[in-house]
Amino acid sequence: MRVGFAVPQSGPWATPGNMRRIATRAEELGYHELWTFQRLLYPVGHPMGPTYRSVHDPLITLAHLAGVTSRIRLGVAVINAYVQPVLLAKQLATLQTVSEGRLTAGLGLGWLPEEFEAAGVDMERRGRRGEEFVEVLRKAWADDVVEHSGEFYRVPPSHIDPKPVPGPPPILLGGTAEVALRRAGRLADGWVSSSREDLAAVAGRVDLIKATLAESGRDAAAFRFVCRGVTQVRAADDDRPLTGTYEKIRRDVDGLAASGVTDVFHDLGFDREFVTLDAKEAMRRAEEALEALAP
Repeated sequence: MRVGFAVPQSGPWATPGNMRRIATRAEELGYHELWTFQRLLYPVGHPMGPTYRSVHDPLITLAHLAGVTSRIRLGVAVINAYVQPVLLAKQLATLQTVSEGRLTAGLGLGWLPEEFEAAGVDMERRGRRGEEFVEVLRKAWADDVVEHSGEFYRVPPSHIDPKPVPGPPPILLGGTAEVALRRAGRLADGWVSSSREDLAAVAGRVDLIKATLAESGRDAAAFRFVCRGVTQVRAADDDRPLTGTYEKIRRDVDGLAASGVTDVFHDLGFDREFVTLDAKEAMRRAEEALEALAP
């Protein structure tokens, strides 16, 4: 099991100094990967909660942290496919290169109608759009002359350089529906769960993806099963996964490994009790958790 940590990206504690401190200390402690997420906007009056109210851009955050670290991997879970794929391909290729090959690119279909409206993209047929999105990304990273004419995207014959060095970043796909899990098994290098994932159901999701990998003639041993760990530290244990004392949370991580999960990253920012703390207290608790949950 590879263990990662989500950086301060939303709420009062998401300052540049705190980002750097968490990133460099996580690297010192042997964490595998730093993680960010995307939230483009927060509709007025929406009930989604304080975690999403004020969120820094995930790729610029990772680019900043690439400059203050040297070994720890850099992951985004996820960028949604309502952005323009050629522009995103260029951004991810550059981030892969400047980080010297440490990037993991998680992609999602998106679920918030207001974000699609603001991006000028139709929300219908998101699954098919997502598949074509991955196709365009991979062409942009691999083909000398990139050309694409599809249902959703057109790219005239073009050079899209430089290519990512040392090679394209691995792509993770999200989703919980059977069609989304099978899509990940067919097209991606891994699957990543969402903040709303029922962790008790993860084993079934892993099994379904592994079946799809076998049907597609792909190697399950090379596939990553990444779990966003909504980690909630409490004084007493709780029945919810990754909630309770540090000892209980570590046992839960072992349980996820037994379910077939290859990677988990602790994300304190989806704990509603945590995300409303003032910056100083949030950082104190985060540094304590970082030390206590280190791999």
